Amino acid sequence: MCLDIDDTLIDFTAAGRRALIALIGPVDRWPLWERITDRHVALVVAGELDYASMHWKRSQCFLRELGMVADDEDARRFEAQRKELLRRSWRLFDDVLPCLDWLRAADVLLAAITNASGAHQRTKLADLGLSRFFDHVAIAGEVGVAKPDPVMFHSVCDTLGCDPAEAAHVGDKLSTDAVGARDAGLAGVWLDRHDSAGVAVPAGVHVIGSLDELPQLLVSEFARIGVPAQR
Repeated sequence: MCLDIDDTLIDFTAAGRRALIALIGPVDRWPLWERITDRHVALVVAGELDYASMHWKRSQCFLRELGMVADDEDARRFEAQRKELLRRSWRLFDDVLPCLDWLRAADVLLAAITNASGAHQRTKLADLGLSRFFDHVAIAGEVGVAKPDPVMFHSVCDTLGCDPAEAAHVGDKLSTDAVGARDAGLAGVWLDRHDSAGVAVPAGVHVIGSLDELPQLLVSEFARIGVPAQR
């Protein structure tokens, strides 16, 4: 079983929004931050930028988009403040620990798959007590590709010793997580926490509104593959 981290296990968006509001005021700049983040992460995955530089360069780009004059020192200071605010406000969704406990009790091999910074994500998993659940953590910058590239999913399956058809991936992004996993030969599961009415769900993608629903989905819909690869 593969799981995305941000906004699947950890309420990343809420924490990120709180940090930005604390730093720049109450206007919601999160959509702009996400667009800038996507561009900079793509540069990291392409090998054109390292993660450490990406963080402050992203902040510099963000501040300049807001019309602020931001030199390198300004951007580094902003990023350091933002990270400290984030670290103090990470929260797990309420359904995470019961689901992980169930998967662990069922002897399901677990992998976390993320397109974000490896050190950053491993710190979050450790701080929130999640590291003990995972047999493998796959980081886009370390693998050299990012979700939804099939290579990302296949590399995890190789590490866990299972065929893609014996695995499932759960994430909050329909295209990046669920469709990407499906196209790579895994069972793709979209975690739609916001009940996104009117969204066309592609064939072959399963939808759940909470991780509370995942055990039943595994037992019923995925009976054809049995319990995913075991320890």
